[in-house]
Amino acid sequence: MIRFGNPQALYLLLLIPAAIVFYVMVFRWKIRALARFGNLELLQKLTVGLSRGRQVLKAALIVLALLFFILALARPQIGTKIEEVKREGVDILVAVDVSLSMNAKDVPPSRLEKAKHEVASLLKKLRGDRIGIIAFAGDAFLHCPLTLDYGAARLFMDALEPGLIPDPGTAIDRAIELALKSFESRERKYKVLILITDGEHHGGDLKPLIDQAEREGVVIYTVGIGSPEGVPIPVYDEYGRQIGFKKDRSGKVVTSKLDELTLEKIALQTGGKYYRATGGEQELDRIYDEIMKMEKKELGSVQYTQFEDRFQYFVAVGLIFLLLEMLIPERRKVQQEWRGRFA
Repeated sequence: MIRFGNPQALYLLLLIPAAIVFYVMVFRWKIRALARFGNLELLQKLTVGLSRGRQVLKAALIVLALLFFILALARPQIGTKIEEVKREGVDILVAVDVSLSMNAKDVPPSRLEKAKHEVASLLKKLRGDRIGIIAFAGDAFLHCPLTLDYGAARLFMDALEPGLIPDPGTAIDRAIELALKSFESRERKYKVLILITDGEHHGGDLKPLIDQAEREGVVIYTVGIGSPEGVPIPVYDEYGRQIGFKKDRSGKVVTSKLDELTLEKIALQTGGKYYRATGGEQELDRIYDEIMKMEKKELGSVQYTQFEDRFQYFVAVGLIFLLLEMLIPERRKVQQEWRGRFA
């Protein structure tokens, strides 16, 4: 199988027909120029040593050399080789709140969109760490298992939206419980849970789960999305148009506010830290800096198949064509025939 490491260079192949047209025009110009000097047949006899065929051959060799140099610039890659790459890192689970309260716009463009953007920025920084995604509302499910494929994780993150989980509310305990099950239980370190939510907990008692996380060496970082003052929750129709705000059974508009106290307690007990989401998005950068200081584990040797560069051969062929062009003279030897004085 052949591929090109720099396929953009193939656009330079347009120079090949341009070079051919150039040489055709040059040869025609030479003929017209000779014709202006006098009788063309007589001039051709006077320049009998000049070989038109050799001129065409030399031009063809230059065009072929240009062709191979362009192909070399495109970095042709033929064949494969196997390399073993050792990765070291930690396991990171990101639990993202997808409850309807994440529709609130106190953090533009919305709480959930802000969370997704921050996680996307985190994915760009990861080097060797496995990452997984948990979506939670009134319940939780493993949206993306732990993986080294950051591109796939980004696709799963983009798919998150409010109402993805039909169970209403925000059950932080379900997210932590699922995270503890998703990590490898035999390890007592190398595990990080990043909890991104507005902090309004509507589930069960968090204390036993936080204690379990502490025993199992899971460090929990919490990121609060929203404002402590509270804002109404927008409601949208099936076409994405806002049709009002969420109301309770009595018809009053429901407001959602950030519960920082709960998130601080979760992070503090497990050795993590709490951050409130900001416009500058420094919080996940700081969390990643903390993760970088943690002890790493070997996540296995991954075999990569890579194509080997073969541009050297194309450069060599191009140089051979250039060398031949220089060695071939334009004039051929003309054998002189002596016919005597009175011939």
